[in-house]
Amino acid sequence: MDPLADVRGDDAPDVDVFLTGTVFLDIIFTGLDHAPVRGTESWSTGMGSSPGGVANMATALRRLGLRTSLAAAFGDDVYGDYCWESLSDNEGIDLAPSHRASGWHSPVTVSMAYEGERTMVSHGHAAPKPCVSAAARPRSRACVTSLEPGRFADWVRQAHAEGSMILADVGWDETGAWDPDTLADLSFCHAFLPNATEAMHYTRTDSPEAAVRALAELVPIAVVTKGSGGAIAVDGVTGETADVPSLRVEALDPTGAGDVFMAGFTTGTLAGWPLADRLAFANLTAGLSVQHFGGSLSAPGWREVAAWWQYARRCGGQSEDVMRRYAFLADLLPTGAHEGALRRATPTIGFRAP
Repeated sequence: MDPLADVRGDDAPDVDVFLTGTVFLDIIFTGLDHAPVRGTESWSTGMGSSPGGVANMATALRRLGLRTSLAAAFGDDVYGDYCWESLSDNEGIDLAPSHRASGWHSPVTVSMAYEGERTMVSHGHAAPKPCVSAAARPRSRACVTSLEPGRFADWVRQAHAEGSMILADVGWDETGAWDPDTLADLSFCHAFLPNATEAMHYTRTDSPEAAVRALAELVPIAVVTKGSGGAIAVDGVTGETADVPSLRVEALDPTGAGDVFMAGFTTGTLAGWPLADRLAFANLTAGLSVQHFGGSLSAPGWREVAAWWQYARRCGGQSEDVMRRYAFLADLLPTGAHEGALRRATPTIGFRAP
């Protein structure tokens, strides 16, 4: 399904979303009863491997039908082979701006999911430069980036000048300073999507509601995610406000849920949906993703969205408020067959053909 079919034109960019970052190999353990205890060995009931890092966002965008281009360095090891093949051959992500780095091993993250949360251990070295150049970056409808203290990539400003819509999140400030100057470049952004903790720290407010109002003074569209509380947003472009609760789901692994939320919101924004529908769709896609393990390969596609809606209509289990909130899916989802089953994380990347 192409969610932008109605808005595509002959002079529009071939690429819908461009992004860049570091690709990790993620190894995820699930089914742990508790956090690992020092000096002991813990066994998990589940394990999966998948591309991670920026691959989470890229895969989520592509599975929702957006033409996605990624610039990243890939190691020339077996892990790099696996991640490149997964993203390019299996997911259909454009890796033309990416490159293989000779002698550089792929970064790795081990994630342990328990009690609805996760603990991660990562290892890697700085990616060889350059990773992104203005010449390699394709023209795109939108770019997704992350704000960092003291840094805003030149390519983002160039993309903004070319008319690309910039959507940004922000990383956790390990220093605890939460310097408001980190948000200075929001003037180049169309939308900003921090979580509630990040938003309240940066705006020096004491609630997500106050934080989103403060951010709306700095960026056209401000969105604050509230975890199990859903998300709240102010769209200064249309004058809309929305506060949409999350869906109740049984979470297996929360890895990548924020990236999937961003992908769902980006899809609705590029398609021109009402603000409340964008938040609801982002909540739904994030909720579907946490029911599988592995950040990138847990991302849902339209088949999973359609299956959830059909089950809700035929079998119930959702409140009247939820059914009204998601009624827009009835007109959005195509009838008939959907794409084939999506790939999911597997315990190993090394099975040999018989």
